[in-house]
Amino acid sequence: MLGASATTTIDPGRLAPTKSEPAFAPVLNQRMESLWRAILANDPARARSYFFPRTAYLRMKTGQIANPNADYAHRLIALFDLDVTAYHQRLTSVGTPTDVHVTYNVRDAAWIAPGHCENLIGYWHLPGVRFVYRHGSRTWSVAVASLISWRGVWYVVHLGPNPRAANVGTLDDFRSGPGVPGPPGGC
Repeated sequence: MLGASATTTIDPGRLAPTKSEPAFAPVLNQRMESLWRAILANDPARARSYFFPRTAYLRMKTGQIANPNADYAHRLIALFDLDVTAYHQRLTSVGTPTDVHVTYNVRDAAWIAPGHCENLIGYWHLPGVRFVYRHGSRTWSVAVASLISWRGVWYVVHLGPNPRAANVGTLDDFRSGPGVPGPPGGC
């Protein structure tokens, strides 16, 4: 008789960060393609699986900003949920997109040292990852504004642009054609 095995999930934010440069393809591509499917389904709860962990954010921001827990819930997650719906509405407005792929420039990934960008802990940052897809015979693309790696796993921290003029769902760099990943820089 086989014994039952217990499965435990460790919150990645409770583990110490690493400075090692994270992997890109195929792991990042798979995570982004899963995020794409959550966006097409207009499922912010499922999309949050690919969002930066709250506990990691609290480790990075405690002592750096006034109330990191409130900032996470009322700004980051609130805007992410709005953005998922905005992306869904635009991406599916003329039917289901096809032939999706993810583009990014690995040279745009940068180590953000502790103390920069109001962060207590250093991290890897990747700006301007793009979803490139087709509607009929036309190619379109849209950016994912900002990813952060925690312990070698890439997470979205801003789907739409940051900062923005109003607290509404907003697409980042929507283009006809494949667009260009990046630009480098940012936090």
